Amino acid sequence: MLGKLNMDQFAMGSSNETSYFGNVVSPWRRNDGGNAALAPGGSSGGSSSAIAARLCPAATGTDTGGSIRQPAAFVGISGIKPTYGRCSRWGIVAFASSLDQAGPMARDVRDCAIMLEAMAGFDPKDSTSLDLPVPEWEAGLNSDLRGKKVGIPKEYRLDGIDEDIAAMWDNGIAWLKDAGAEIVEISLPHTKYALPAYYIIAPAEASSNLARYDGVRYGLRDLPDGAGLQDMYAATRAAGFGAEVRRRIMIGTYVLSAGFYDAYYTQAQKVRALIARDFENAWKQCDLILAPTAPSAAFGLGEKTSDPLSMYLNDVFAVPASLAGLPAMSVPGGIDKQGLPLGLQIVGKALDEQGVLNAGLAIEERAGFTAEAEKWW
Repeated sequence: MLGKLNMDQFAMGSSNETSYFGNVVSPWRRNDGGNAALAPGGSSGGSSSAIAARLCPAATGTDTGGSIRQPAAFVGISGIKPTYGRCSRWGIVAFASSLDQAGPMARDVRDCAIMLEAMAGFDPKDSTSLDLPVPEWEAGLNSDLRGKKVGIPKEYRLDGIDEDIAAMWDNGIAWLKDAGAEIVEISLPHTKYALPAYYIIAPAEASSNLARYDGVRYGLRDLPDGAGLQDMYAATRAAGFGAEVRRRIMIGTYVLSAGFYDAYYTQAQKVRALIARDFENAWKQCDLILAPTAPSAAFGLGEKTSDPLSMYLNDVFAVPASLAGLPAMSVPGGIDKQGLPLGLQIVGKALDEQGVLNAGLAIEERAGFTAEAEKWW
């Protein structure tokens, strides 16, 4: 281990601007002649920036609703969220326990496979850890996709989708065809409900998990002069939680409260089950799914901080795979008109990390992105 990297506080954020230590700045810049600082994505923004800036060959990240894939897309590297339970979460602060999954980020697909082999495996200290053998993903890498069917979800072609994103997606389809895959259109009908369901379930679990940070058992303690127990709780949580964390705790506490539990949390869990069922039905028609990783390239620091909803929409393509616990990977797919990286996302069946990595390798070989990534260096 070389050291620790910055991230959004308690993994809550899509731009690394909610960190307790200050924001991370992406090593990329737009080609418009300006020098505006760009977001490296979140929550694993320190990891993505360090790899893109060649400070380390690979890094760990955590993905609750896209926090490995979206930052990887923003800085032109690869990152994979494995099947829920593949990697132990022991030692990771719990944000949303039914969604959180650790995974690797690296400059290319092969390095991700090497890292994932080292990270995966059963851990008796994590009750969600899968007791399964770890495949030899690196040895199994093969970009020949003959016999594979790749699904293109029609619901992901959103109205007004960025033309650079749409063009990159079409390129990705052509590259997978070139690798031997058959392309089929599929439907994931409950996609439009994924983001609302996620932003009920994740804050609900966070409000429960972060209740332990009370100044007694964990972390920071703020004890004003003459303070009683309740005063210490209030002071500790006010000082120890940033604005975004407080926002999500309050949302989570609200949707779990007596009058609203069934109206919000129970409904969101039902929607989650429907989203998982959509994927199960899709696997009857295809082996993998191809989509964009994020709806745009990296945005400037400060551009979305006053609009939480706009920030949350960054995860619109990433969240469904997280709700279903499926392996999903982002690989660089090209650059936009401003010279910034764009990511393609591959989603696979549960435990089929090999299929996801192989499709990622097929795209990597055809995208020719490596040369593009050197421009700013």
